[in-house]
Amino acid sequence: MRKINENEIQKVKLGDVADKAGVSRTTVSRVLNNRGYISDKTRQKVHEAVELLNYQPNEIARSLFIKKTYIIGLIFPTTNNPFYGQLIFHLENICESLGYRVLLCNSQGREDKEKDYLKMLQRHQVDGIIAGAHNRGIEEYNNQHLPLVGIDRYLSKNIPVVSSDNYDGGKKATRLLIDKGCKQIIHINGSPSLETPANLRREAYEDVMKENQFHPRTYIIGDNIIERLFDENPNVDGIFASDDLIAANVIREAKRRNINIPGDLKVIGYDGTETTRILLPELSTIQQPVKEIADLAIKLLMKQINGESESQIEWKLPIKLIKGETT
Repeated sequence: MRKINENEIQKVKLGDVADKAGVSRTTVSRVLNNRGYISDKTRQKVHEAVELLNYQPNEIARSLFIKKTYIIGLIFPTTNNPFYGQLIFHLENICESLGYRVLLCNSQGREDKEKDYLKMLQRHQVDGIIAGAHNRGIEEYNNQHLPLVGIDRYLSKNIPVVSSDNYDGGKKATRLLIDKGCKQIIHINGSPSLETPANLRREAYEDVMKENQFHPRTYIIGDNIIERLFDENPNVDGIFASDDLIAANVIREAKRRNINIPGDLKVIGYDGTETTRILLPELSTIQQPVKEIADLAIKLLMKQINGESESQIEWKLPIKLIKGETT
């Protein structure tokens, strides 16, 4: 029996498969969508016909029939940051293992792009969305009929959020610097206006500093902020950066100024991704459990997709302190 070639794929329809298998169109549809009881013999006949004809199911029609698209939307501010890159890698792999595909949206931190992507994903009738980007005042996140999970972002009071234990991470990072003899410790963090659990890193830093009778000073990341930090604080002896990329820039600027690390300045970052550990293995950092965060986010999203309720809204996963040569 001749197998249909690729140029003929578009001509093959559900009825052709039914005729080839000697069954009804309804039976073919039930086999392809795994619905209802079908004998093994009939299933085999249908699958053989599908293979012989190179039949490609109409995904739009299939999704309407089963009321699922098996597509998950991912919205993140960037794919350049190693933390987001590793997180997206795990999210996509987990989704694939569950039979889902992903639509990845890079908002670049812009509110207009984030809103447009949210609307686009809803138009495509994705089964759920995982978001790690957030700008204030986005009403679309209040859609009660769309499964949503936030990663390190408070999207809405009703949307579950998964993050590392940012307070414990900030506490361990600051205490390490103090234990190493640092007294003039500065924290570099993102904008406090973002509604994110990551703000707890700053809160923990300030609490630990005050507990030890030190004056906390936080710089908000921005243009030339690291150069200004060194200019304004010539006696700084410890820096806690809110992510490893910032820490890497601190180290580079310190070297440019001939500041010895860790002799004159001790530096600790936050994230501890695989990429950073390869490129900057000497960096002391707080390592987030990236794969576990991805696992839990997917688990919570699937519970929503399947109509299961979950009373807990916020989830904090344990961090790990990695002591390197920069402290």
